Amino acid sequence: MSRVGKQPIKIPAGVKVAIDKELVKVEGPKGKLDFSFPYGVKVEVKDDQIIVTRLSDIKDHRMKHGLVRALINNMVLGVTEGFTKELEIQGVGFKAQLNEKKLVLNLGFSHPIEYDIPEGITIETPKPTQITLKGIDKQQVGQVAAEIRLFYKPEPYKGKGIRYVGEYVRKKAGKTVA
Repeated sequence: MSRVGKQPIKIPAGVKVAIDKELVKVEGPKGKLDFSFPYGVKVEVKDDQIIVTRLSDIKDHRMKHGLVRALINNMVLGVTEGFTKELEIQGVGFKAQLNEKKLVLNLGFSHPIEYDIPEGITIETPKPTQITLKGIDKQQVGQVAAEIRLFYKPEPYKGKGIRYVGEYVRKKAGKTVA
């Protein structure tokens, strides 16, 4: 039995869960999310808990058991608390600013980079070198953070670039040392 899959998910107060055939809808104070779970997994609500079980011990059903439980748990957490990712920009003259529905990044290129903020994500820039992403969908928040980071990955020689807060970038010696 899957260690993750067999744990029930507690439904907090103010959260509504509806299950229609192979669709789970979760509604909470921060918004609504829905998820279509695959065949081989059964999802049901009992006594303010969501219980995920698998239909058989086929390898495919075992693989999906823990995954479906984790995705539904992330939906419940998202509509109650939300998810946050923080990025920091390092480099002389590098900065970020919000311009209506766009994030404008000055990263030392000949032109500023404009990134359209997707729906469901809020971006804040408390400092010119800090970017905070918030949203209810964990996958979407992580994807947007990864896309922004790809504009200028942290490079190992000077450490310039966009990185997650707390990310360690191992420095390399330049060719003058060798």
